[in-house]
Amino acid sequence: MTALTPAPCDLVVADLGGTTLRVGRITAGTSEVHDVKRVPTNGLGRYGALAPQELQDRVMEQLTREIAAHLTRPGQAPAQAVAVSFAGPMTADGVVLAGPTLWGGPAAPLPVADVLTQRLGLPVFAANDVTAAAWRYAAAEPEPFCLTTVSSGIGNKVFRHGEIVIDQLGYGGEIGHWLVDHAEDAAPCECGGRGHLGAIASGRGALFAVRAAAAADASAFARSALAGPSGGVPEAITNEAFAAAARAGDTFARESLRRSLRPLASAVSLLFTAIGVRRYLFVGGFALALGDTFLTLLGDELVRVGCFGLDEYATRAMLALGEDDDDHCLIGIGQLAAARLGAPRAVEVTA
Repeated sequence: MTALTPAPCDLVVADLGGTTLRVGRITAGTSEVHDVKRVPTNGLGRYGALAPQELQDRVMEQLTREIAAHLTRPGQAPAQAVAVSFAGPMTADGVVLAGPTLWGGPAAPLPVADVLTQRLGLPVFAANDVTAAAWRYAAAEPEPFCLTTVSSGIGNKVFRHGEIVIDQLGYGGEIGHWLVDHAEDAAPCECGGRGHLGAIASGRGALFAVRAAAAADASAFARSALAGPSGGVPEAITNEAFAAAARAGDTFARESLRRSLRPLASAVSLLFTAIGVRRYLFVGGFALALGDTFLTLLGDELVRVGCFGLDEYATRAMLALGEDDDDHCLIGIGQLAAARLGAPRAVEVTA
Protein backbone atom coordinates (compact mmCIF):
# COMPACT_ATOMS: atom_id res chain seq x y z
CA MET A 1 0.00 0.00 0.00
CA THR A 2 1.35 3.46 -0.85
CA ALA A 3 -0.02 6.92 -0.26
CA LEU A 4 1.44 10.42 -0.45
CA THR A 5 1.83 12.51 2.68
CA PRO A 6 3.92 15.56 3.58
CA ALA A 7 6.90 15.23 5.89
CA PRO A 8 7.74 16.12 8.56
CA CYS A 9 4.29 15.55 9.98
CA ASP A 10 2.40 14.74 13.13
CA LEU A 11 1.71 11.03 13.47
CA VAL A 12 -0.60 8.94 15.55
CA VAL A 13 1.52 5.98 16.62
CA ALA A 14 0.08 2.72 17.93
CA ASP A 15 1.65 -0.41 19.36
CA LEU A 16 -0.64 -3.41 19.34
CA GLY A 17 0.72 -6.04 21.72
CA GLY A 18 -0.70 -9.27 23.04
CA THR A 19 -1.34 -7.74 26.47
CA THR A 20 -1.56 -3.97 25.95
CA LEU A 21 -2.56 -1.56 23.18
CA ARG A 22 -0.67 1.76 23.35
CA VAL A 23 -1.62 4.78 21.26
CA GLY A 24 0.03 8.21 21.26
CA ARG A 25 1.23 11.14 19.17
CA ILE A 26 4.70 11.89 17.80
CA THR A 27 6.23 14.26 15.30
CA ALA A 28 8.07 12.36 12.58
CA GLY A 29 11.79 12.63 13.13
CA THR A 30 11.58 13.10 16.91
CA SER A 31 11.88 10.60 19.77
CA GLU A 32 9.37 12.04 22.24
CA VAL A 33 5.96 10.42 22.30
CA HIS A 34 3.11 12.14 24.13
CA ASP A 35 -0.59 11.76 24.96
CA VAL A 36 -0.06 8.01 25.34
CA LYS A 37 -3.09 5.93 26.26
CA ARG A 38 -2.70 2.32 27.39
CA VAL A 39 -5.59 -0.15 27.40
CA PRO A 40 -5.78 -3.96 27.66
CA THR A 41 -5.84 -5.55 24.22
CA ASN A 42 -9.22 -7.08 23.37
CA GLY A 43 -7.62 -10.29 22.18
CA LEU A 44 -6.62 -13.73 23.35
CA GLY A 45 -5.60 -12.65 26.85
CA ARG A 46 -9.06 -11.24 27.65
CA TYR A 47 -11.42 -13.25 25.45
CA GLY A 48 -9.67 -16.57 25.01
CA ALA A 49 -12.93 -18.49 24.59
CA LEU A 50 -13.67 -16.76 21.27
CA ALA A 51 -12.64 -18.16 17.89
CA PRO A 52 -9.47 -16.70 16.30
CA GLN A 53 -11.38 -14.85 13.56
CA GLU A 54 -13.74 -13.30 16.10
CA LEU A 55 -10.74 -12.17 18.13
CA GLN A 56 -9.06 -10.68 15.06
CA ASP A 57 -12.20 -8.68 14.28
CA ARG A 58 -12.47 -7.52 17.88
CA VAL A 59 -8.82 -6.46 17.98
CA MET A 60 -9.11 -4.48 14.74
CA GLU A 61 -12.27 -2.73 15.92
CA GLN A 62 -10.49 -1.67 19.10
CA LEU A 63 -7.38 -0.54 17.21
CA THR A 64 -9.45 1.56 14.80
CA ARG A 65 -11.43 3.14 17.61
CA GLU A 66 -8.42 4.08 19.72
CA ILE A 67 -6.46 5.51 16.79
CA ALA A 68 -9.46 7.54 15.63
CA ALA A 69 -9.73 9.11 19.09
CA HIS A 70 -6.12 10.36 18.78
CA LEU A 71 -6.38 11.86 15.29
CA THR A 72 -7.55 15.20 16.65
CA ARG A 73 -6.48 16.35 20.11
CA PRO A 74 -7.29 19.63 21.89
CA GLY A 75 -4.71 22.31 21.09
CA GLN A 76 -2.99 20.18 18.43
CA ALA A 77 -3.12 20.10 14.66
CA PRO A 78 -4.89 17.06 13.23
CA ALA A 79 -2.60 14.09 12.59
CA GLN A 80 -1.51 13.69 9.00
CA ALA A 81 -0.64 10.00 9.06
CA VAL A 82 -0.74 6.87 11.21
CA ALA A 83 2.07 4.44 12.06
CA VAL A 84 1.27 1.08 13.67
CA SER A 85 3.47 -1.64 15.11
CA PHE A 86 1.79 -5.03 15.14
CA ALA A 87 2.56 -8.15 17.18
CA GLY A 88 2.82 -10.72 14.40
CA PRO A 89 4.78 -11.70 11.30
CA MET A 90 4.09 -9.33 8.42
CA THR A 91 4.88 -9.36 4.70
CA ALA A 92 6.66 -6.48 2.97
CA ASP A 93 3.33 -5.17 1.66
CA GLY A 94 1.80 -5.02 5.14
CA VAL A 95 -0.20 -8.25 5.42
CA VAL A 96 -0.21 -9.73 8.93
CA LEU A 97 0.16 -13.48 8.52
CA ALA A 98 -0.54 -14.56 12.10
CA GLY A 99 -1.27 -13.16 15.55
CA PRO A 100 -0.29 -15.87 18.06
CA THR A 101 -0.47 -13.60 21.12
CA LEU A 102 -3.43 -11.61 19.74
CA TRP A 103 -5.91 -14.17 18.43
CA GLY A 104 -4.08 -17.47 18.77
CA GLY A 105 -4.78 -19.91 15.96
CA PRO A 106 -5.35 -19.41 12.23
CA ALA A 107 -7.39 -16.45 11.00
CA ALA A 108 -7.60 -14.67 7.66
CA PRO A 109 -4.44 -12.84 6.48
CA LEU A 110 -4.89 -9.22 7.56
CA PRO A 111 -3.78 -6.29 5.32
CA VAL A 112 -3.68 -4.06 8.37
CA ALA A 113 -2.44 -0.86 6.68
CA ASP A 114 -5.03 -1.07 3.90
CA VAL A 115 -7.86 -1.80 6.33
CA LEU A 116 -6.93 1.12 8.56
CA THR A 117 -6.48 3.46 5.61
CA GLN A 118 -10.01 2.67 4.45
CA ARG A 119 -11.46 3.13 7.92
CA LEU A 120 -9.53 6.27 8.92
CA GLY A 121 -9.08 8.06 5.62
CA LEU A 122 -5.38 8.73 6.26
CA PRO A 123 -2.10 7.20 5.06
CA VAL A 124 -1.09 4.31 7.30
CA PHE A 125 2.41 2.93 7.78
CA ALA A 126 2.70 -0.52 9.40
CA ALA A 127 5.52 -2.72 10.65
CA ASN A 128 6.07 -5.71 12.88
CA ASP A 129 6.39 -4.63 16.52
CA VAL A 130 9.90 -5.94 17.08
CA THR A 131 11.03 -4.35 13.81
CA ALA A 132 9.67 -1.06 15.13
CA ALA A 133 11.34 -1.48 18.52
CA ALA A 134 14.69 -2.21 16.87
CA TRP A 135 14.54 1.11 15.03
CA ARG A 136 14.45 2.94 18.35
CA TYR A 137 18.00 1.70 19.00
CA ALA A 138 19.35 1.77 15.44
CA ALA A 139 21.00 5.19 15.71
CA ALA A 140 22.63 4.44 19.07
CA GLU A 141 24.03 1.01 18.17
CA PRO A 142 27.12 1.26 15.93
CA GLU A 143 27.40 -2.50 15.40
CA PRO A 144 24.86 -5.09 14.23
CA PHE A 145 22.52 -6.10 17.04
CA CYS A 146 19.65 -8.42 17.84
CA LEU A 147 16.71 -6.96 19.73
CA THR A 148 14.52 -9.48 21.54
CA THR A 149 11.26 -8.73 23.29
CA VAL A 150 10.35 -10.95 26.23
CA SER A 151 6.79 -10.22 27.29
CA SER A 152 3.60 -12.19 26.68
CA GLY A 153 5.52 -13.85 23.85
CA ILE A 154 9.03 -13.71 22.40
CA GLY A 155 10.09 -12.13 19.14
CA ASN A 156 13.41 -10.93 17.78
CA LYS A 157 14.88 -8.92 14.93
CA VAL A 158 18.47 -8.58 13.76
CA PHE A 159 19.44 -5.06 12.64
CA ARG A 160 22.43 -5.08 10.31
CA HIS A 161 23.83 -2.55 7.83
CA GLY A 162 20.89 -0.21 8.29
CA GLU A 163 18.17 -2.79 7.71
CA ILE A 164 16.24 -5.51 9.49
CA VAL A 165 17.30 -9.00 8.40
CA ILE A 166 14.02 -10.40 7.08
CA ASP A 167 12.64 -11.55 3.75
CA GLN A 168 9.82 -10.09 1.67
CA LEU A 169 7.27 -12.60 2.95
CA GLY A 170 7.94 -11.71 6.57
CA TYR A 171 10.02 -14.76 7.45
CA GLY A 172 12.65 -14.16 10.10
CA GLY A 173 12.62 -12.72 13.57
CA GLU A 174 10.14 -15.20 15.03
CA ILE A 175 12.52 -17.14 17.25
CA GLY A 176 9.73 -17.42 19.80
CA HIS A 177 8.35 -20.23 17.63
CA TRP A 178 11.56 -22.22 17.55
CA LEU A 179 10.82 -25.73 18.86
CA VAL A 180 12.95 -26.32 21.96
CA ASP A 181 10.95 -29.00 23.83
CA HIS A 182 9.95 -32.06 21.79
CA ALA A 183 7.86 -33.72 24.50
CA GLU A 184 4.25 -34.44 23.58
CA ASP A 185 3.07 -32.68 26.74
CA ALA A 186 5.37 -29.66 26.32
CA ALA A 187 4.03 -26.23 27.26
CA PRO A 188 1.41 -24.97 24.80
CA CYS A 189 2.14 -21.97 22.57
CA GLU A 190 -0.53 -19.44 21.56
CA CYS A 191 0.05 -20.37 17.91
CA GLY A 192 -1.33 -23.85 18.59
CA GLY A 193 2.00 -25.65 18.77
CA ARG A 194 3.85 -26.96 21.80
CA GLY A 195 7.34 -26.61 23.18
CA HIS A 196 8.17 -23.37 21.40
CA LEU A 197 10.66 -20.96 22.95
CA GLY A 198 7.93 -18.39 23.56
CA ALA A 199 5.85 -20.95 25.42
CA ILE A 200 8.71 -21.51 27.88
CA ALA A 201 10.83 -18.36 28.25
CA SER A 202 8.21 -15.61 27.84
CA GLY A 203 6.39 -13.99 30.74
CA ARG A 204 3.40 -16.25 30.17
CA GLY A 205 5.61 -19.31 29.77
CA ALA A 206 7.68 -18.61 32.88
CA LEU A 207 4.51 -18.01 34.90
CA PHE A 208 3.03 -21.30 33.68
CA ALA A 209 6.27 -23.05 34.70
CA VAL A 210 6.55 -21.55 38.19
CA ARG A 211 2.92 -22.40 38.91
CA ALA A 212 3.55 -25.98 37.79
CA ALA A 213 6.67 -26.15 39.96
CA ALA A 214 4.71 -24.85 42.97
CA ALA A 215 2.02 -27.48 42.47
CA ALA A 216 4.60 -30.25 42.06
CA ASP A 217 6.67 -29.36 45.14
CA ALA A 218 4.37 -27.99 47.82
CA SER A 219 7.04 -27.94 50.54
CA ALA A 220 9.52 -25.89 48.48
CA PHE A 221 6.72 -23.54 47.46
CA ALA A 222 5.69 -23.10 51.09
CA ARG A 223 9.22 -21.90 51.92
CA SER A 224 9.20 -19.42 49.05
CA ALA A 225 8.33 -15.74 49.27
CA LEU A 226 5.77 -16.50 46.56
CA ALA A 227 3.58 -18.45 49.01
CA GLY A 228 2.59 -15.30 50.88
CA PRO A 229 1.21 -13.07 48.08
CA SER A 230 -0.50 -16.06 46.46
CA GLY A 231 -2.03 -17.36 49.68
CA GLY A 232 -0.25 -20.65 49.09
CA VAL A 233 -2.26 -21.29 45.90
CA PRO A 234 -0.01 -21.96 42.86
CA GLU A 235 -2.58 -20.65 40.38
CA ALA A 236 -2.69 -17.34 42.27
CA ILE A 237 0.98 -16.56 41.55
CA THR A 238 1.26 -13.46 39.35
CA ASN A 239 4.05 -12.29 37.06
CA GLU A 240 4.52 -9.24 39.27
CA ALA A 241 5.01 -11.35 42.41
CA PHE A 242 7.23 -13.81 40.52
CA ALA A 243 9.50 -11.02 39.24
CA ALA A 244 9.67 -9.39 42.68
CA ALA A 245 10.61 -12.67 44.37
CA ALA A 246 13.29 -13.42 41.78
CA ARG A 247 14.78 -9.93 42.14
CA ALA A 248 14.83 -10.36 45.92
CA GLY A 249 16.87 -13.56 45.61
CA ASP A 250 14.14 -16.08 46.45
CA THR A 251 15.66 -19.48 45.66
CA PHE A 252 12.46 -21.14 44.47
CA ALA A 253 11.58 -18.26 42.12
CA ARG A 254 15.11 -17.89 40.74
CA GLU A 255 15.57 -21.59 40.03
CA SER A 256 12.25 -21.76 38.22
CA LEU A 257 13.19 -18.66 36.23
CA ARG A 258 16.61 -20.12 35.44
CA ARG A 259 15.01 -23.23 33.96
CA SER A 260 12.73 -21.09 31.80
CA LEU A 261 15.65 -19.02 30.51
CA ARG A 262 17.83 -21.96 29.50
CA PRO A 263 16.34 -22.31 26.01
CA LEU A 264 16.61 -18.54 25.50
CA ALA A 265 20.33 -18.81 26.27
CA SER A 266 20.56 -21.58 23.68
CA ALA A 267 18.84 -19.29 21.18
CA VAL A 268 21.38 -16.51 21.79
CA SER A 269 24.24 -18.99 21.44
CA LEU A 270 22.76 -20.28 18.19
CA LEU A 271 22.35 -16.79 16.72
CA PHE A 272 25.89 -15.81 17.68
CA THR A 273 27.35 -19.02 16.29
CA ALA A 274 25.31 -18.80 13.06
CA ILE A 275 25.67 -15.11 12.13
CA GLY A 276 28.23 -13.60 14.49
CA VAL A 277 26.10 -10.85 16.04
CA ARG A 278 27.66 -9.86 19.38
CA ARG A 279 25.10 -7.43 20.77
CA TYR A 280 21.78 -8.62 22.25
CA LEU A 281 19.30 -6.08 23.62
CA PHE A 282 16.26 -7.24 25.60
CA VAL A 283 13.02 -5.33 26.07
CA GLY A 284 9.46 -6.33 26.96
CA GLY A 285 7.51 -6.15 30.18
CA PHE A 286 8.80 -9.39 31.69
CA ALA A 287 12.50 -8.85 30.94
CA LEU A 288 12.44 -5.26 32.15
CA ALA A 289 10.49 -6.15 35.30
CA LEU A 290 13.24 -8.60 36.20
CA GLY A 291 15.99 -6.09 35.38
CA ASP A 292 19.53 -7.13 36.29
CA THR A 293 18.22 -10.48 37.57
CA PHE A 294 17.20 -11.31 34.01
CA LEU A 295 20.69 -10.50 32.68
CA THR A 296 22.44 -12.37 35.51
CA LEU A 297 20.49 -15.60 35.14
CA LEU A 298 20.46 -15.49 31.35
CA GLY A 299 24.19 -14.77 31.42
CA ASP A 300 24.77 -17.73 33.74
CA GLU A 301 22.97 -20.03 31.33
CA LEU A 302 24.69 -18.54 28.27
CA VAL A 303 28.10 -19.14 29.86
CA ARG A 304 27.03 -22.70 30.64
CA VAL A 305 25.90 -23.29 27.04
CA GLY A 306 28.92 -21.48 25.66
CA CYS A 307 29.54 -19.12 22.76
CA PHE A 308 32.23 -20.55 20.50
CA GLY A 309 35.48 -18.60 20.84
CA LEU A 310 34.31 -16.27 23.64
CA ASP A 311 35.35 -16.30 27.29
CA GLU A 312 32.91 -15.66 30.16
CA TYR A 313 33.49 -11.90 30.23
CA ALA A 314 32.91 -11.50 26.48
CA THR A 315 29.87 -13.76 26.64
CA ARG A 316 28.16 -11.78 29.41
CA ALA A 317 29.12 -8.48 27.77
CA MET A 318 26.92 -9.33 24.77
CA LEU A 319 23.74 -8.98 26.86
CA ALA A 320 22.03 -5.70 27.77
CA LEU A 321 18.58 -4.35 28.62
CA GLY A 322 16.83 -1.68 26.59
CA GLU A 323 15.32 1.47 28.06
CA ASP A 324 13.14 0.85 31.11
CA ASP A 325 9.83 2.01 29.65
CA ASP A 326 7.14 0.57 27.41
CA ASP A 327 7.46 3.08 24.56
CA HIS A 328 9.93 1.09 22.44
CA CYS A 329 7.51 0.34 19.63
CA LEU A 330 5.85 3.77 19.69
CA ILE A 331 9.16 5.61 19.40
CA GLY A 332 10.58 3.05 16.99
CA ILE A 333 7.65 3.11 14.59
CA GLY A 334 7.91 6.90 14.60
CA GLN A 335 11.62 6.67 13.79
CA LEU A 336 11.01 4.10 11.08
CA ALA A 337 8.23 6.18 9.55
CA ALA A 338 10.51 9.24 9.55
CA ALA A 339 13.26 7.25 7.83
CA ARG A 340 10.83 6.16 5.13
CA LEU A 341 9.03 9.49 4.76
CA GLY A 342 11.85 12.04 4.54
CA ALA A 343 10.75 14.59 1.94
CA PRO A 344 7.17 14.34 0.58
CA ARG A 345 6.95 10.81 -0.77
CA ALA A 346 5.00 7.57 -0.67
CA VAL A 347 4.36 6.00 2.73
CA GLU A 348 5.71 2.49 2.54
CA VAL A 349 4.67 -0.59 4.45
CA THR A 350 7.48 -2.82 5.62
CA ALA A 351 7.69 -6.21 7.28
